[in-house]
Amino acid sequence: MVALIQNDFSDFNDADEPNLRPYQPDSVGIVVKKFAHFDLPLPLQSGAVLRPFTLAYETYGTLNAERSNAILICHALSGDSHVAGYYTQNPHEAPGWWDEAVGPGKMFDTNRFFVICANVIGGCQGSTGPSSVAPDGKPYGLRFPVVTIADMVHAQRHLMDILGIDRLFAVAGGSMGGMQALQWAVDYPERVNSVLFLASTPRSSAQNIAFNEIGRQAIYADKNWRGGDYYGHTAPAAGLAVARMVGHITYMSEYSLETKFSRRLQTHDQIGYTFAPEFAVESYLQHQGEKFVQRFDANSYLYVTKAIDYFDIGAGHPSMTDALRHVTAKFLVISFSSDWLYTAAQARELVEALPGREVEYEHVTASFGHDSFLVEVETMTHLVGGYLNRL
Repeated sequence: MVALIQNDFSDFNDADEPNLRPYQPDSVGIVVKKFAHFDLPLPLQSGAVLRPFTLAYETYGTLNAERSNAILICHALSGDSHVAGYYTQNPHEAPGWWDEAVGPGKMFDTNRFFVICANVIGGCQGSTGPSSVAPDGKPYGLRFPVVTIADMVHAQRHLMDILGIDRLFAVAGGSMGGMQALQWAVDYPERVNSVLFLASTPRSSAQNIAFNEIGRQAIYADKNWRGGDYYGHTAPAAGLAVARMVGHITYMSEYSLETKFSRRLQTHDQIGYTFAPEFAVESYLQHQGEKFVQRFDANSYLYVTKAIDYFDIGAGHPSMTDALRHVTAKFLVISFSSDWLYTAAQARELVEALPGREVEYEHVTASFGHDSFLVEVETMTHLVGGYLNRL
């Protein structure tokens, strides 16, 4: 195996940036994206083999001498390795996607833990995916092999190997991240002490698959998709934006949409009888779509949503309990009352399939839908931070 770890930024020099960001005391501050390059075969569940491959990742905090304080955070569909902090001192730069959760004294306390987050294979933020250059020098496009959650975890295991981490104190994730955390416990039971399974499901339901398929069909229908061979041409931005709009609705609740927007008009005092966006919720969804296409690849959306659809931790076993029989990790499972994407019933299905295991289950009354695991910071800090303290 050949694995090289390198940074994509040179060391930052304060003198180079006159407008320094006034960081909060609990911020991890400036972080650096790193890359682990593997010149070895990665066998995939489909029977295909990926070689070579790269994982983009970030780390926060310090690995202790015993290498026993590492927490792997697994990201959701639209996430990436940049979970916290900033890349530059630009005061207009947005922080990592879970910045309120990772840092000194926060939910994942970097004074105590060494936190790792890696972009999944199939992604588009530095890890090998369909937009990456294949060995023949051209972007993979749809030549990239289909990947699963288990394949993503297999690649992450190689990263833990080169970091010298034999056993993770915890593997944590919300949504698709929770799927990865559960897969870790099943595939590598000897390497996982505990799992934080947040707003997730042990298997994708028909409804989950249906919404993902609508998003994929929107991309296929974009004339610029070109069968996935659009690199060097105009990207299928319109299709990807619609896919994001559909997905974003599933992350919210009826209550949060009604509270935030109701039937409020965006720019007029009265209805204009036009097909232009008039309602505030229409403009909001269009904005979400426009932002998304600036940072995400349409083909990666296809691959990652397909991996989510394939996820069923009990597949190939007589029951989910049987699939989990070798799991030794402790579990914290959290569901949210207004989450209709991954419901409390799906979370309880996992809890009931873990008889005899050390499992804590918390059902949280929250109004923000699936995104509650990101938005309910105080509640999550109490539950997750408290659980980690007890461990």
